[in-house]
Formats: sequence, structure tokens, C-alpha cells
Amino acid sequence: MPEAVPNFCNSVKLKYVKLGYQYLVNNFLTFLIVPIMAALIIQVLKLGPEEIVSIWNSLHFDLLQILCSSFLIIFIATVYFMSKPRSIYLVDYSCYKAPVTCRVPFSTFMEHSRLILKDNPKSVEFQMRILERSGLGEETCLPPAIHYIPPTPTMETARNEAEVVIFSAIDDLMKKTGLKPKDIDILVVNCSLFSPTPSLSAMVVNKYKLRSNIKSYNLSGMGCSAGLISIDLARDLLQVLPNSCALVVSTEIITPNYYQGSERAMLLPNCLFRMGGAAILLSNKRKDSARAKYRLMHVVRTHKGADDKAFKCVFQQEDPQGKVGINLSKDLMVIAGEALKSNITTIGPLVLPASEQLLFLFTLIGRKIFNPKWKAYIPDFKQAFEHSCIHAGGRAVIDELQKNLQLSAEHVEASKMTLHKFGNTSPSSLWYEMSYIEAKGRMKKGDRIWQIAFGSGFKCNSAVWKCNRTIKTPTDGPWDDCIDRYPVFIPEIVKL
Repeated sequence: MPEAVPNFCNSVKLKYVKLGYQYLVNNFLTFLIVPIMAALIIQVLKLGPEEIVSIWNSLHFDLLQILCSSFLIIFIATVYFMSKPRSIYLVDYSCYKAPVTCRVPFSTFMEHSRLILKDNPKSVEFQMRILERSGLGEETCLPPAIHYIPPTPTMETARNEAEVVIFSAIDDLMKKTGLKPKDIDILVVNCSLFSPTPSLSAMVVNKYKLRSNIKSYNLSGMGCSAGLISIDLARDLLQVLPNSCALVVSTEIITPNYYQGSERAMLLPNCLFRMGGAAILLSNKRKDSARAKYRLMHVVRTHKGADDKAFKCVFQQEDPQGKVGINLSKDLMVIAGEALKSNITTIGPLVLPASEQLLFLFTLIGRKIFNPKWKAYIPDFKQAFEHSCIHAGGRAVIDELQKNLQLSAEHVEASKMTLHKFGNTSPSSLWYEMSYIEAKGRMKKGDRIWQIAFGSGFKCNSAVWKCNRTIKTPTDGPWDDCIDRYPVFIPEIVKL
């Protein structure tokens, strides 16, 4: 019997074919220029010294031509360097670490829920089901006012939480960087749901006695993606203010926003949101380039607020009993997917290598011209980034992004472990994730980091950073006493 024709699809390692394709396309210019330069050098070497001298003597230059050419080169170089955007550096950052007295184990959370919602056992059962599948661990923290039965969310307790979280993060940042209050030129504070008068930014100015000419901004109502909006605002300001430093503070104050009603859609945030905050120091000073940890490469913001469903999918409102809370729509994941699609369509050309962009383009042309049923090509974002920091909004969000973007388990490890250890700390979660990667000793010089966050409105924002130097494993920070225990296995359901 004749031998069967071998199945080359199985025998050939297709992944190596793709690697070869990526190497060829991404280094196309090198492969093109090197042979041409080699041929030119060979031709020059074939000429004798006399021929080279005669060719040089045949060239005629007068003083006017030399001066005009020199001035033109100097003019073009000046225009180029003046129009080039300033480099923005992330000198360092600090994350707030809540004391153990604020921890809320599952048993404590459920006991409080049963006492607060004793007349509504179905709501208690609903919260238990959410907590079992949330991906949170036993060490997440809530502010002291929420530990009371019933909770006591007053303006005073909310301010106390804000002061503790924000001042602790800033103090730690100043200690690490040697930053003095007089060195701060720009201050941006973001907190979505707690916006007192005077503002939180004014509170920081008062505490640290900042300069009277400081550029101060307070952002509210922008949801979990407000941290990257603050980074974008600080970047724009640093582009027009030379030799300046910007302090960015990202937090969410839980005390006044703990829902005490029984509406299921409004009880969900109680199960996920926890205490947290971060302080970030940005600079455009040349002297900070050597000590800075990262350089900001891109910020891409997507806003879907023109669509009514997107606008109302995360909505602060009163329930029928007049109790205020955040209503999370059932359409949230679909809307987040659409926002993500728009965002990566914009950021893709900025970060993806040529090989991935060509594959995407060929697939798009094929679907338009030949067969609309062709499967859409999802670019391999693992080629663009070494690390990903996905907003730890919930287990479902992280899992969905991992599936849709075909990310590896290591790419989402920081997000899942941050959710487990700290819960959803809103805009500051990205910095806990960055800190996790550093604590694991994985951040090397030249590594690219993708931060992506979602927020009410509805918004999807991305930031891309490049590691400026290999980061030594820190001896302090939010993970200092537990990093050896991570990563941990997180079951699909934790039975309570």
C-alpha cells in the first residue's frame, strides 16, 4: 500500500513560520539597507587611491554653497527639536496600604450584610453569590466608618478617609523621591464620588503648604478610568510648562458611597470596591531622566458617552427608598467591549509591530473584497507589550479581556492578584498592578507596559509606558509582606 502523504500542517511548526514572518517584516528596512551599503563599500574599495582623489577633486564647492547648506541644516534641526514633544518621565509612585484593622474577611462582610439587611434575606443571598465569584480574597479593606453597624457615612468620616489615604501615599512618595512641596508645579487629584468643598486638591495644597502659583486641578465623576485621564492632563500641562514636576493623586473614597439599600444592581459595588489610593510623580526635567522609572509613550482616550446605553450603564441614582448608590447595568460588559474595540483600534497603529499591522490589513481587505465571512484577525498585542495592567474592576472584566485579546496567564496575573489582595480600588488599581510586577522582579529596562482602564460615561482609556531602567525588587510598598505568597490559585467559586 503506498505511503500516505504526510500532513505538513501538523509536521511543520507553524509558530516558527510566524516568528520568521514577524522577524522578516519587522526588520525589513535592515534587510534592505545592509546589502545596499555593503555593495557601495565594496565598490569604493575596488577604486584605487588615485581614482578616489580625482573624484574628490572633480567636486566643486564655493563658500556661498557651503554656508547656505550649513544654515539650512541648522534651521531644519532647530525646527525639528523645537516641535518635538517633551519627554514625560514617571519618577516614582506610591500606593496606600491600609492597616490590618480595616480588613474585611468574607465572614465579617456577610455578617454585617445579614445585620444591615435583616429584612431582606434575598439581597443578602445575592451579595454572597457575588462575593463567592468575585475573585476577591480575605485581606481587602474598607474604611472604619463602614465597620460600624449600621455604617456611619458622615462628611467628617469621609474627609478622614480621604486625608489618611491621600496624605499617606504622598508622604511615602516624598520620602522615596526626596520631593519637597516647593518643587511641585502641577497638582491633579481625581476622586469620582466624593467631591467636597473645599476640594481634595485644595486639601493637599493646605496640608503641604504648596506654592500660591501652583496649577491645581480636581477631577470628579469620571469613574475608574480617571487615573489615566489625570495622567493625560498632567502630560498636556507638562508639554507647555518646561522644567516642571506634576503630582498626580488617584483614589476613590468609599465611606459616603456604601449603599445601604436592597436593590441588587446597586448592591454589586459593595462587594467589589475597597480602599486604595496612589500618588504619582511626573517630570519633564532632563535631570530626572536618569533616575525615573518609566517614560510615557502614549495615552489614548475613548469616550462612548454619545450613546444613551453607554452613558447610563454606570449611573449614580436613588433607589425607591431614596437611598443613593451606583447602578451597574446588565449591558456593562457589552458596552465595555465596544469601548475597548474603539480604543485598541486607535492604539494599535501606535504600538503594534509592522508584521501584525500587515496581517490585520490583509484580513480586512480580504473580508471587504473576497469573503465577508472570513474570521477577523485579532492582532497579537503580546508582540507590543511585555506587561499588561488591566483595571481590576472585577473577575469577569479581566477574564473577558484575556479571552478577547488572547493574553497569556502571566499578562493578567498582576490584575487578578491585585483584585484578590486589594479588591477594586478604582483608578489606583493600575498602580497596585504595576507595583506587583516590580515586586516580582520582572520589570526590565526597555519593557513596555500597557495600562487600560474603564470608567463611567462610558470611557476606555489606555496608557503606554516604557521602562527607563531595570527596577530592583523593592523592599517596601503594598506587596512587601505578601509577595512571596503570590500568585495564588483563585477558584471559580469560593463557598461561603
